[in-house]
Amino acid sequence: MMLYVINGEDVPGSLEKRMTVRFEHLKRIQKLQEEGRLILAGPYPAIDSQDPGTAGFSGSLIIAEFDSLQAAQSWADADPYVISGVYNKVTVKPFKKVLPA
Repeated sequence: MMLYVINGEDVPGSLEKRMTVRFEHLKRIQKLQEEGRLILAGPYPAIDSQDPGTAGFSGSLIIAEFDSLQAAQSWADADPYVISGVYNKVTVKPFKKVLPA
């Protein structure tokens, strides 16, 4: 197992689409957490605020363990945000955690 970063970049005006499939998106991430594979997950507010309101979000970051880059990419490709068109682009990269130890 190795860590991978999944970085999703939203299409403009994605908030409505996000809210429509958010439950399914979070359900998949919660499964990673239950399996002890999730390190970090969350959205990028579109403005400098914890609660961006109608400004919405510009993307999301997930760092989790997968067996391979291909497995991480396949998992990302099946995300409801990808399927529903919330994300314009998704990048998956290997990640080496150094700190905190």
